[in-house]
Amino acid sequence: MSDPTGHDGPVGPVGPVAEPLGPGDRQVVERQLGRPPRALVGVAHRCPCGQPDVVETSPRLEDGTPFPTLYYLTCPRANAAASRLESAGLMREWQDELGADPELAAGYRAAHEAYLAARDARDVLPTRATAGGMPDRVKCLHALAAHALAAGPGVNPIGDRAVEGMGEWWAAGPCAAMPAQP
Repeated sequence: MSDPTGHDGPVGPVGPVAEPLGPGDRQVVERQLGRPPRALVGVAHRCPCGQPDVVETSPRLEDGTPFPTLYYLTCPRANAAASRLESAGLMREWQDELGADPELAAGYRAAHEAYLAARDARDVLPTRATAGGMPDRVKCLHALAAHALAAGPGVNPIGDRAVEGMGEWWAAGPCAAMPAQP
């Protein structure tokens, strides 16, 4: 598979629905992150290698603290690819373009609203902040790529650009060994 942006999971009234964690998914995500995941709800997108690369998290941590990042990029190779884009200055370039292109800005505002609707379907937080700087700034390509992968192509125009620019991060195979099955 050479296009990771297709969303194969179910879609609810406000967007994609994370698939439940499968056998070993939590352990894979823990290996990917190098720590136990917090507030994990399910797998929002799978890498073409079959492992989670985006997870959905609860809008609140286990202790009730608001946690506005609904979609979290877990694959270390995808994270490295997003970091390379940030280091190349694409956030500033796309931020400038956002200010000059009304159509792009409208699409980005719509992405923010879609993100809020999906998060609010789980829990309404006291903040309307979402991920990656939406709706006015481009500040984290990792978060925007995670949203684009979870929601599917055409929902987040900046996230779609990030995913495209990240290339085939999965080409070398799975980023984390699968846990042994009992």
